[in-house]
Amino acid sequence: MDEGLRNELTKQGVFTTTLEELYNWGRKNSVWPLQFGLACCAIEMIATSMARYDLARFGAEVFRPSPRQADLMIVAGTVTKKMAPQVIRLYNQMPEPKYVIAMGACAISGGPFKQGYNVLKGIDRYIPVDVHIPGCPPRPEALIHAFMTLQKAISGQKLSGPNRAQHLQPDEPSEFPIPQFGEHDLVPPSNPAVWKAPQMSQHL
Repeated sequence: MDEGLRNELTKQGVFTTTLEELYNWGRKNSVWPLQFGLACCAIEMIATSMARYDLARFGAEVFRPSPRQADLMIVAGTVTKKMAPQVIRLYNQMPEPKYVIAMGACAISGGPFKQGYNVLKGIDRYIPVDVHIPGCPPRPEALIHAFMTLQKAISGQKLSGPNRAQHLQPDEPSEFPIPQFGEHDLVPPSNPAVWKAPQMSQHL
């Protein structure tokens, strides 16, 4: 519909929308995070849901205790290699459409523990991440901004056509392999379908 006509109808009290806009509006305002935390970033995540910051304004106050009922995973804190298989297993148990927020420097890159042999250098090595939140730890305002960023992405998803949302494409995977404990490291060390090591080029 022409935008000018839509504005004129709105002035007369007639509101128009599309099925796609209505569908995405309902989904973006009812995101249910999975109730789990890994380290100190989880304290900031908890604070975001309390009265002062009131995450309920975004329809995301219902932290679900089961991955079967959640559609958002907030990876809040350090992901050790011992914990990584469990995080990926929880992700696989979540129904589509599902989203991931990597909260804090540890979840993004290992943070101050990056050089530790036991710390995963970013959860995006195994599962796709929709929003990254830098900081150590990021404040509740940063998590709220991440929610708004995710809502904007959800509202722009297409229901049909070649550019439709990933969860509507039957060829796209919804589960990813869970790494096993090898002799010295996780096997495989990353999921090549999700993450590829950056290529370094040296200019002389």
